[in-house]
Amino acid sequence: MTTVQGARARARIEITAAIKDEARRQLAAEGAAKLSLRAVARELGMVSSALYRYFPSRDDLLTALIIDAYDSVGASAEQARAAAATAAPGDHLAHWTAACRAVRAWAVAHPHEYALIYGSPVPGYSAPQDTIAPASRVGLLLVSTARAAYDDKAVAPPPLPATLHPEAERLAADLAPDLPPPLAVALVFAWAQLFGLISFEVFGQFNNVVEDRDAFFAAAAERLGRDVGLLPKP
Repeated sequence: MTTVQGARARARIEITAAIKDEARRQLAAEGAAKLSLRAVARELGMVSSALYRYFPSRDDLLTALIIDAYDSVGASAEQARAAAATAAPGDHLAHWTAACRAVRAWAVAHPHEYALIYGSPVPGYSAPQDTIAPASRVGLLLVSTARAAYDDKAVAPPPLPATLHPEAERLAADLAPDLPPPLAVALVFAWAQLFGLISFEVFGQFNNVVEDRDAFFAAAAERLGRDVGLLPKP
């Protein structure tokens, strides 16, 4: 790469970052439904035609923001679990709780980005395939935490009612063929409850209800792990 090409690449990276930052500011102020490329360009002192060279449409910009948000929360959870695994080897329940708490901390720190990926759908927007892998990072992390516990014989999945056996088989085949079907169902239960708890906090349903939210969530995250069947390290 020549010096000129390198300078152009750096400039493109910087301008792309500035566009995303302004778009996030607009998300916070107006919401995703009102995100406008023209408004972003105006705030950055750019003509619309110049911005279109970076993001051809509003949907392309939304997709970039969505991928960034999923990758950010996923990375936060992965780093927290890795740190917990170093601090407490073999304590899979602690690893689970650390990952869950990191997801919640990210959501509280980035409520508008959380709303973009876990709130109401944006009218007229359909997420492309590019978002699937980033969106799966937290879920796959929970599955891998349970898998590590299963490999260490440190998980006891709860029994399932007979009516759920066919669904359990399907979920296990789709999500984790190497894990028992009851564990796959328990993981989906926990995944849904985790984001339900976080959404209640981020979207205000806990106002005037839960005061010590750090302690409340820590206890809830541990309960979710125990409900999955993760056994505390002796």
